[in-house]
Amino acid sequence: MLDILGLKINIIQLILPIVYITFGSILFRILKKLILRATTKQTFIKKEQQQKVNTMRSLILNIIKYTIVIIVLLAILANFGINIKSILAGLGIGTALVGLAFQDLAKDLIAGFSIISEGEYEVGDTIEVDGFMGEVVSIGLRTTRIKNFKGATKIIANHYMDNLINYSNSNSLAVVDVGIAYENNEDKIEKVFDKLFKRLNGNIKDATKDLELWGVNELADSSVVYRVVVETKPTKQFAVERFLRKEIKKEFDQAGIKIPYQQIEVHNGK
Repeated sequence: MLDILGLKINIIQLILPIVYITFGSILFRILKKLILRATTKQTFIKKEQQQKVNTMRSLILNIIKYTIVIIVLLAILANFGINIKSILAGLGIGTALVGLAFQDLAKDLIAGFSIISEGEYEVGDTIEVDGFMGEVVSIGLRTTRIKNFKGATKIIANHYMDNLINYSNSNSLAVVDVGIAYENNEDKIEKVFDKLFKRLNGNIKDATKDLELWGVNELADSSVVYRVVVETKPTKQFAVERFLRKEIKKEFDQAGIKIPYQQIEVHNGK
């Protein structure tokens, strides 16, 4: 029996904390090794899926680590005769106060875990949130980062990600409206479109189906507006639309079909 600062402590009480710490450290290493082995990158896992696996692995390891630390600490305090029941009661009250003070943080963490586990969207997906459209560059437990085509990055708290559009879940639709002067013959126009479609079908990058002419979409002030559509891979519609506009202009020039444009007539008052 040793007398340290007035406290009667036996040898076993001095040895047990070392045993608890050693056991906790070994247990964490074993669990960490098992989790790492179970979540090691596989060749058949996509990059986006691996990001989700890595995030969940980090979360699980943190939960295990802090749980072991708390249990070991309580065991050491109990070993020295300290009443841990009052400490646990205090922790319960403290946790409640912290929860009230950090409600938004708790919402973000819960939403982040839900997003990662349910796969609502993943890194690399193109999504739109409150009018901001871009590519998901990272998903954390608190926030999601989205980068638009201009390079601007928006950081959004996860509990605000409940109202979004994911454009990467299904194929997109490229839509091109072409205004043609009223004096052009309708039969001739459709023949030109038919010739264009035969030339382009099967040769449009990222298109998943053949081109379609949906016919007259609008009778505008100075033109008849025809609509051309084609299904594309997710988020590839904009590049396909730009390509189609170029090819339509080229085909119409060869056929002598005028695409109207705004003109201003100036009359001399003399």
